Amino acid sequence: MKQEEDARGLQARLLAGASALGADLTTAGARLLLDYLYLLDKWNVRFNLTGDSVPGKRLDRHVLDSLSIAAWIAGETVVDAGSGAGLPGIPLAVLFPQKRFVLIDSNGKKTRFLFQAKLDLDLANIDIVHGRIEQFPGPADTVVCRALARLGKSVEKTRHLLAGGAMLVAMQGRHPGAELARLPENCKLAFLERLQVPGAASRHVVGIRHGGD
Repeated sequence: MKQEEDARGLQARLLAGASALGADLTTAGARLLLDYLYLLDKWNVRFNLTGDSVPGKRLDRHVLDSLSIAAWIAGETVVDAGSGAGLPGIPLAVLFPQKRFVLIDSNGKKTRFLFQAKLDLDLANIDIVHGRIEQFPGPADTVVCRALARLGKSVEKTRHLLAGGAMLVAMQGRHPGAELARLPENCKLAFLERLQVPGAASRHVVGIRHGGD
């Protein structure tokens, strides 16, 4: 009974948090994301996919954090570069079932978890790629990254996709002012916004486009 009460409390918290972030998450989507958290908890015992061990903390720091960039997800194909345990790709794929998500990671343990999550959660709109983002040819409309590298390095790793017309949506902690001043040639800032994410003291989202000529 207590487990059911805890699940209802987490679901209500998730729906309220998503609404506050402007993410139109359905009740069915919330249940799916709670299933994802429980699967993550099961695998985390062996593989340490994330540092947090409390579902409530994971909900804030990982799921709601991932949903916080929903407003900047555009186009049909979204690539999650360095997806790790599926963040932000899986929460966004649940939120946008009509879009195709490609989750890329070079760590075999993490991609095995991603394949299992795709199967268990019946996420038909995601594809898993075990490899490096530099070797992924595309196509992509939006590239998201949450823990890939520092901003400048993330831009370098994904520049071939940006040159093809994709937008890089990079999740950052502190304001990346110094890194913005050192963006690679032909890449330019499209937007920079501060995010209000539960449990996060400082969070920003940065949009980078290829500058053309």
